Amino acid sequence: MGDGISNGIDGISNGIIEQMIPYTDITVSRLIFAIIVLIGGFISVKFLVYIFRKGIQKTKLPDLTTQFLAHFLSILLYVIVILAFLKSLSFDVDSFVVGLSAIIGLVLGLGMQDTLTNLSAGVWVAAIRPIDMGEMVIVNGQTGKVKAVGIMSTELLTPDNQLITIPNKLVWGSSIVNMTRMPTRRASVDVGISYSSDIEIAIKIALDLMKGHPLVLPDPEPAVVTTELANSSVNLQLRAWTKTGDFAAVKNNLTAGVFEAYRREGIEIPFPQMDVHVKEIKTEISEIQAKSIGIKAFE
Repeated sequence: MGDGISNGIDGISNGIIEQMIPYTDITVSRLIFAIIVLIGGFISVKFLVYIFRKGIQKTKLPDLTTQFLAHFLSILLYVIVILAFLKSLSFDVDSFVVGLSAIIGLVLGLGMQDTLTNLSAGVWVAAIRPIDMGEMVIVNGQTGKVKAVGIMSTELLTPDNQLITIPNKLVWGSSIVNMTRMPTRRASVDVGISYSSDIEIAIKIALDLMKGHPLVLPDPEPAVVTTELANSSVNLQLRAWTKTGDFAAVKNNLTAGVFEAYRREGIEIPFPQMDVHVKEIKTEISEIQAKSIGIKAFE
């Protein structure tokens, strides 16, 4: 009798498993298998991408290139997993792929060129590396630290913590200013002195200030040049070389330092001003009165 009950339960279970899902041609067993394929595929993708990332890091490729390749591989593997999931549900994946290719071709013809352009530009940015992770750059008129270069776009983080997303085609198609790639930079500070001040003394004070700064490099030597004879000032430019990481501190210190040094030594830093000369025009009162009398007589 026990065997009969067991066989009955097995029969009911098999019947449920082989039962068709309403409005579809998919059995419960096939749906369960497809879900297992989907979950197992997603887990496998994460594991394979992790292994790939660890392996490629041993090649000492830049972080930017590693991140880009890992993203590209994960998208490709996810597409394969989804196709396997659909195949497990007895969908005609081959026809789907052919149809999808036709749709992609049509969409590309109608305006998806930008997508391909962004994709190819992202590949070139990751390969040539005009920018890299953590570098401070100016791209397409935007300034920020490189946060990521994705398949379609590049992300910059501004100094005031704003996230800027730029399409890769604009990154690759525009001039890129990399402010932190080189080990040293020149800090330039502009300052104007009055025409009555002694320019030689002003230059000496500025040079002593730069040479005495601990973060200013002795080679190349600091310099002061006259850049312009402006309307109300003689404009000088302090030029000091420093390590790239110290650039902001040196520029700030020199700007404040030259102001204090000139004020202490009596070198005037003029503010913009304009002299207006008013010329007094005298009018013959008698002539005006005569004209006034003539007008009244006429009336």
